[in-house]
Amino acid sequence: AFTEAISGTTATVAVEGPSVCRTCSGSGAEPGSTMTTCPRCGGSGSIALGQGRFSISQACDLCHGTGRTVTNPCHTCGGIGTQSRVRSIKVRLPAGIKNGATIRVAGKGAPGRNGGPAGDLHVRVHVGRHPLFTRRKNNLRISVPVTFTEAALGADITVPTLDGQVTLRIPAGSDSGKTFRIKGKGVPSAKLGQGDLLATIEVAVPDELDDETRQLLEDLKAREPGDVRSHLGVTP
Repeated sequence: AFTEAISGTTATVAVEGPSVCRTCSGSGAEPGSTMTTCPRCGGSGSIALGQGRFSISQACDLCHGTGRTVTNPCHTCGGIGTQSRVRSIKVRLPAGIKNGATIRVAGKGAPGRNGGPAGDLHVRVHVGRHPLFTRRKNNLRISVPVTFTEAALGADITVPTLDGQVTLRIPAGSDSGKTFRIKGKGVPSAKLGQGDLLATIEVAVPDELDDETRQLLEDLKAREPGDVRSHLGVTP
């Protein structure tokens, strides 16, 4: 969720993939059976390719470098040492993590071959949208409706944040679209520091007017000074 990405959280993810076989513990052999020396490499785990000075060695393709082979394969995994299953893994998401970021969880990937260490799990983070806030770097943005009188006369309004609400003073004569910076109410960031909340006011125009309100606006219109679009070079 958006708020969890800002504050940080521990998420549980379901991962389906190869895991160490619970029956043979990754050996590939049926419990109680024995492993034999690999007939191809003689137990060395490697075989030579080429002749003379140009020969090279590589891991034996029969025993995969272990020097041993399974004579009685595990009935659960068929001798491969792994089985597919779903695992639940807890992943710590740091505060301020961004959408699309990748978290590496050491040792929680696919098991290594021949009992080797497991690889890492890479988790891609998807942050959902918030109904009120948007994010840009370590700042948050919000659009705040205000009335015409609040913008014209000035007012103290209440603005929501991710950790409560604050009071924002709107100066008299504020235009619709003006943005106010509320310090320290953004996203924490180790590189950029604590971000801010940028609140943009939008003058809300009523859809319907009663007769009294309409008359008040008509009276106000009669008092408006000059043409506010004269600088555009157009004729009223």
